[in-house]
Amino acid sequence: MPTLHLLCGKIASGKSTLANTLAAEHAAILLSEDHWLATLYPGEVRSIADYVSCAQRIRGVLGPLVINVLQAGISVVLDFPANTLANREWLLSLAQAAQAPHCLHYVELDDATCRSRLQARNAQGEHDFAATDAEFDLITRHFCVPSEAEGLVIEVHHP
Repeated sequence: MPTLHLLCGKIASGKSTLANTLAAEHAAILLSEDHWLATLYPGEVRSIADYVSCAQRIRGVLGPLVINVLQAGISVVLDFPANTLANREWLLSLAQAAQAPHCLHYVELDDATCRSRLQARNAQGEHDFAATDAEFDLITRHFCVPSEAEGLVIEVHHP
């Protein structure tokens, strides 16, 4: 049965790496928010406000596409941050609209390890999203651990 795979975890926790693994394991289509943002809005996402605006436009286009792909019988891995209640509500609504099961993959990793990974990733310059330490702190403040009380099927990963 086609399934919507969702990713939750702090910046540089390993969500994108897990997303690639899941896509291969489930013969699923992988859609990455970071890739879409970098491709459609190169150099335009310079602040959190820019991110919110651009991400909202992408979601308006990709939401119906994800529903259609699931209804066509193909699993989808959405490498979009399911890190807040509002984001998870939207992501869960896609599975519900397609009448498809979902699995939220929560990559649980401490802040210090994520920050260290982020700094190494930024130094390599190969990732579509390079956050500063200040942005890491700001975004991490909004992070909310997922709960089954939200109606989610959760699988926890410890990289």
